[in-house]
Amino acid sequence: MAGYLLGYDIGSSAIKAALVEADSGALMGSAVSPADELPIEGPRPGWAEQHPEVWWAHVCAATRQLAAAHPAALRAVKAIGLSYQMHGLVLVDRALRVLRPAILWCDSRAADIGRRAFEALGEAVCLQRLLNSPGNFTASKLKWVKDNEPDVFARVHKAMLPGDYVALRMTGEAVTTPAGLSEGILWDFQTESVAEVLLAHYGIPAAYIPPVVEVFSAQGALQAPAAADLGLPAGIPLAYRSGDQPNNALSLNVLEPGEVAATAGTSGVVYAVSDTPRADAQGRVNTFLHVNHQRQRPRYGTLLCINGAGSLYRWLRHTVMPLGTDYADMNRLAATAPVGADGLSLLPFGNGAERLLQNRHTGARLDGLDFNRHTRAHLLRAAQEGIVFALHHGLRMMRSLGLETRTVRAAAGNLFLSPLFCSAFATLTDTRLELYDTDGAQGAARAAGLGAGLYGDATEALRGQRQLRAFAPDPSALPAYGEAYERWCSVLEM
Repeated sequence: MAGYLLGYDIGSSAIKAALVEADSGALMGSAVSPADELPIEGPRPGWAEQHPEVWWAHVCAATRQLAAAHPAALRAVKAIGLSYQMHGLVLVDRALRVLRPAILWCDSRAADIGRRAFEALGEAVCLQRLLNSPGNFTASKLKWVKDNEPDVFARVHKAMLPGDYVALRMTGEAVTTPAGLSEGILWDFQTESVAEVLLAHYGIPAAYIPPVVEVFSAQGALQAPAAADLGLPAGIPLAYRSGDQPNNALSLNVLEPGEVAATAGTSGVVYAVSDTPRADAQGRVNTFLHVNHQRQRPRYGTLLCINGAGSLYRWLRHTVMPLGTDYADMNRLAATAPVGADGLSLLPFGNGAERLLQNRHTGARLDGLDFNRHTRAHLLRAAQEGIVFALHHGLRMMRSLGLETRTVRAAAGNLFLSPLFCSAFATLTDTRLELYDTDGAQGAARAAGLGAGLYGDATEALRGQRQLRAFAPDPSALPAYGEAYERWCSVLEM
């Protein structure tokens, strides 16, 4: 097999691209655009928006970075794969032009709409057919547009997820996937089709939902205008798309029941795979179709998401730390403070409504600050521990649903670059934490090879993956972490 695979991760912080050699599965090159983080606009409290054209501009910029370093390889790309930020909403008109900025995953404006829909439709319908409350997901965001921007709503031709829009720019075709629709609470798990029961309740035409294609499939070919923008040959097949968390799980070979993946980027996530659909009546964790779901061989992903994870650490870097401080410096400084940060507790919930807290918008909170004792080191440690405590809080809920979480796999990036964070996570959650040399863009590239038929199965597609390090629970540190966690919980309950 000759040629290369190209993968993209369309994040709210940056666009990442990865070039993988198809024969060996080896990473040939990667690129990120912009060099710093993309801004998120908040026109009102609790809102979060980005313009889809910004994503496309940085997709092009990242691709051209790769082309500058590997020009021959970019001319030999055999398939493209996409990973994208989940739960967002992009609206286009009949000319396929964007009608308004995208409403992002961390935008909380539609939380009350989803809550009222859950009450009106009833727990049985929502948990049996949708597996979730409509909550603050894509369908409810579309209903918000209907209620508050009727002129925009009247011009809608298709409502899409962020990855669907980037795929549209590449192929000229507006399509989506069952897994993607499930992430937007737009999939009926009983009928295995678009959730018309919710669309009818919201008064949204089913025609607004694009045609459905499989996650691993020929989803269109790169058209000449997009190829020119990207600096690629026209005709390359788009063969895979997935939300970022299911894709992260795939990139870590988390595909079978009992396997668990985690991330700690802008948001913090634990994602557990099962062959049984599990619904949380309180909507604190959510279940979607996993990338390898089949009717005869069902696979579901139950997701715990903390909006305020890396976003908190980014805020500290830009607001509290001296100019020029990087995240590695922050991690080293945090490790100089003791476990429990000398009584300082930080709730990391400052990035929109938190599903873990039943869509409450509590904001972040710092408790126990002592001007005579606490330093930047204590604040940074309290931030890392606060994110771990929030993930542990949600993990306990996942375990109460019967999900197994003994070994967790994560990519060696973002907060998982901090040994303090990793050790605290493994110790408090009583799990073995394994770190791998991969990321979402690499996973999307390898998955594209599977979707294009270049690989026989996932094992073959993921053979370029390497484990870098593992963390086991530290029994000697558990009492101190347990005490700090209980103190954190008491702050949460105030």
